[in-house]
Amino acid sequence: MNGDAVEIDWEAARSANQANWDDRVPIHQNSYGIDAFADSNHLSDVVRDDLPVLMRALGVSTLDGVDLVHLQCHIGTDTISLARAGATVTGVDFSAPALEAAARLATDSSVEATWVQTDVLDARSAVTGDFDVVYTSIGAICWLSDLNRWAEQVRALLRPGGTFFIRDGHPALYALDEDASGLVTRYPYFGDGRAQQWDDTSTYAGDGQVAHGRTYEWAHPLSEILSALLEAGLRITLFDEGRTLPWRFSPRMVEVPGGFAWPEAERDLIPCTYTIVARRD
Repeated sequence: MNGDAVEIDWEAARSANQANWDDRVPIHQNSYGIDAFADSNHLSDVVRDDLPVLMRALGVSTLDGVDLVHLQCHIGTDTISLARAGATVTGVDFSAPALEAAARLATDSSVEATWVQTDVLDARSAVTGDFDVVYTSIGAICWLSDLNRWAEQVRALLRPGGTFFIRDGHPALYALDEDASGLVTRYPYFGDGRAQQWDDTSTYAGDGQVAHGRTYEWAHPLSEILSALLEAGLRITLFDEGRTLPWRFSPRMVEVPGGFAWPEAERDLIPCTYTIVARRD
């Protein structure tokens, strides 16, 4: 059954996930609206939402002169958007086809960017230099088994005084049954180290099918996420929760400005995202 907890070696799970994400690239190229990047002012919806919060955290009105690394950047739409906001950007992902697509989009968009293929859990050893900002956008850390190692990479990539930014799907949301007629918990909120196994040839964006449908994710409660960052030596400066998502988690979600949300009567009952800003002192 989808979502069943299984024991699996990290390398085997990572390999399955990479094959799945490699398969998603052509589908997402056709469904992410990349033609809009022909307009030099176009930014992704994700970055349009994140940018005001990030700039307030940095105390700036633009990202001019900011060195930024985007972890788990996929096909680079958010990375390129951050470059258009002024940052000098490096995109990191484990999928070679995704980074090839990102590099083509950057060239076509007249945006300079550096792309690094590596596992996010090995990012420090693969990426040259250090950064003012480490950025992680939506739908990312559920794919990682070890958040302590992840947080250590984040800290090591930051310069002293640097800022970490993440907005991601809320663990309480991920515990819900996406197909239920109401807000019904189905999956664990608290992880136990085992992976959740999924078999699904569809993807969250686009109508195509992937050849490698089996993936593995890990449940991480907010306490684990925050503790990993704190134990790595980062100081939390902002924590927030949101009511909308940039993708339709459940068929019952309705389209709203900036993404998707639960029907209005349920919108205040469950968070959809969380945002954390942290600083390396």
